[in-house]
Amino acid sequence: MLRLLLLLSVAIALSGADEQITTNSELDISSCPITYFGQKYERVYVNVTSENVVICFNGYYDPQNKGDCLVRPGAVRINFFNYERDSKFEKFFRQNLPSISNALECIFVFSDYSVDFWIANFGSQAALLVVFGSEGTVLTDVLVDGNKVNTVNVTNTARIFKFYGSADLSGCRHSGVLLRPGEVSSDPETCFSLNCSQTAVLQTSTCGPLERCQGNGICSSDSLLDTICTVTGPAVIDFHGQQNSVKDRCSYSLLRIPSVPDFQVLANFQERHRKDVSFLDSVTLRLNGSGVHIYLKQGGRVLLDDSALTLNSSVQTVRGVKLSKDQTGVTAKVSLSNFKASVFFDGSTAQIHLEGPAGQSLQGLCGNSSRSLSKERVSEDSSTSCEMQYMDSNDTMINCTKMTERCNLVKEAPFSSCDIDPEPYISACIDTLCSYSDLDHLRCQFLEAYARACSLKRDTTLEDWRSKADCSPPGAFCQDRTCSDHEFCGEKTAGGETRCFCRAIFASKYRKINSLGDPPVCSENSASLSLVGCLLEDKGIDYSVLQLKEPTCRGQLDKQTHMVTFSFNSANLCGTEITNNNSQVIYKNTIMSENLSSGGITHQDQVYIDFSCIQTQPDMQTVVFRMKSSSVVQVISSGPWKCSLTMKAYTDPGRTQAVYSNTEVLLNQKIWVELDTDGLDEKLVALVTDSCWATDQASPTGGRKYYLIKNGCPNSEDQTVRVEGNGEGTSNYFSFNMFQFTGSSADLYLHCKLQLCDKQENSCVKNCDGARKRRFARSNYEGAAFISMAWTT
Repeated sequence: MLRLLLLLSVAIALSGADEQITTNSELDISSCPITYFGQKYERVYVNVTSENVVICFNGYYDPQNKGDCLVRPGAVRINFFNYERDSKFEKFFRQNLPSISNALECIFVFSDYSVDFWIANFGSQAALLVVFGSEGTVLTDVLVDGNKVNTVNVTNTARIFKFYGSADLSGCRHSGVLLRPGEVSSDPETCFSLNCSQTAVLQTSTCGPLERCQGNGICSSDSLLDTICTVTGPAVIDFHGQQNSVKDRCSYSLLRIPSVPDFQVLANFQERHRKDVSFLDSVTLRLNGSGVHIYLKQGGRVLLDDSALTLNSSVQTVRGVKLSKDQTGVTAKVSLSNFKASVFFDGSTAQIHLEGPAGQSLQGLCGNSSRSLSKERVSEDSSTSCEMQYMDSNDTMINCTKMTERCNLVKEAPFSSCDIDPEPYISACIDTLCSYSDLDHLRCQFLEAYARACSLKRDTTLEDWRSKADCSPPGAFCQDRTCSDHEFCGEKTAGGETRCFCRAIFASKYRKINSLGDPPVCSENSASLSLVGCLLEDKGIDYSVLQLKEPTCRGQLDKQTHMVTFSFNSANLCGTEITNNNSQVIYKNTIMSENLSSGGITHQDQVYIDFSCIQTQPDMQTVVFRMKSSSVVQVISSGPWKCSLTMKAYTDPGRTQAVYSNTEVLLNQKIWVELDTDGLDEKLVALVTDSCWATDQASPTGGRKYYLIKNGCPNSEDQTVRVEGNGEGTSNYFSFNMFQFTGSSADLYLHCKLQLCDKQENSCVKNCDGARKRRFARSNYEGAAFISMAWTT
């Protein structure tokens, strides 16, 4: 032993000081990190005072803070040394600390040549050696989180030797709990345990994902495995077997798991044949994390937000949800943290099969159906009127005794082999069938729901229950039939044929007035009338055999709303009769069965629906124009030619009815204006009208301007303008509908610019049809002449 101590002293003496410390210092020990009671550190913080030396690993020492520190009596200064692995040192540590089992990796030393701190890295373990070379006693406190966990006491009675003490700095920590190597800590209430291995490696354990702690340290496999929530008709049978009924037509939360906030199952309820009984109509999977909604609807339809999905028996994964569809309905499966949820919907019944740890809070109507319905109502998916209560007259045809006997079939074999409590299913069945006629597959719906819950619970099928209950083979009700929002799918015949029926509240406004559709929509020169498709079917009427008075005018079916619309307009009146009554124009037509117009026979109810539109003629202010002079004559001289130019207006295309100063011309009345020359040889020269325009001032360039003719052609934006004979001879004319400038009833001035064209040298006819022809320079025409005509109101 003496020899080893001397070796240690010599080693320090020969190494020399890597760094001398006289005040607070922060040192990098990343080349030799220390795992101090389970926490790995790569820096140390040293406080040196006359009273003590404090070596900490998580910041400078502060008595108020919880530090991981070594504290010993002070010194004026200390030296810092760093050593690589040395087998002599490793052997020495092992002789004094048999709990250290890992291999030595490195050592660093703090020394003032009286007291030395040897701190050794053994991987997940660490050790301290305090070497004291002076006479007396030195105490070193070992602190963890500010608490003293050990004191190394070294007493030296002979100054010529160095005496030492050692400490194992290994351990494990978890949430403020310190464990020494080999120690175990457990909480029986939570079944959570900590195990610090002999090499100071922490191991934790708790109950498995499908287990729960019984409170005595024992984990049980009790879970929500095989727990079923059934929603069928208006009834909700929750995971605990409690039953409640939805009385309105709102959307409700069926399942929310607080520990899994990104998933929710919603149910939407709507009325069917009666206004006062609601049924499950659709199911929504809300994936809040991605803002996505998956809608499971009647007929096996599935929508991803607004887009329809095409599904079959092969699993299709959509946004993490596994979707599949078979002849029984649609199934959606999703894994959520510790939970697995399967949602099945066949258009009438939804069943949620949940697997996961017990003791978790489950919210929504499936978590607790007795919870106040208003607290689970989903306002954003429900209109404000969904809570309105309606009353319908009692159905005297219902035999409640017979319905009760049928519902009680679930107490008998083969249902009696199922260990699911049948009472909530019986109660839901009786409540519904005693207030709602045995329609739309209801007589088997509740039995089907119970049988399927049993198969989910034990993965078995009840033998031959359909034969006993007289129910058809499994199949999704109304599979692949799409109804509109105001319709639902139901049984058309007892044999299982289905169709879309009108919902009771929607249809009531039509039935109250014995109508099959909405009032006609009238607009100028057109009208339309829409009939409700499901109301027509209620009457046994096939919309395709209906027509207006003109047999080719048939109704158009909207594929989404199933409304059938009949319409006519001015282009195709469809046999509409038009009559005038003073200031009113009356349009009349009839929707009728096709055989009424053909005179044939039929065995079905006939349709004969008259409808009309009344248009009231608007009051019109008549504006009358008069010419200030009957015609305008102007003498023009151009080159070798001299002639008189006359501008005259007419009210007929033959230009026989001239417009005089006392002639009244109305707005929109057609006017013909002739431009004629006298004194020219039409074989040699032609009159070309270059442009004509109107102004609201006498000056051709003053006020507002509107062109009738431009570049020899009519204004393409005014379809009333026509130009005839331009450039063909010594006269031409144009026509237009009389107009006025908006916001004004003042005088109107018509101006024209004309040219004389030498026919021997040029083609004088203007091209206004868009075909390409050679163009002529301005010199081909003689000088321009202007002529104006004034009109007054």
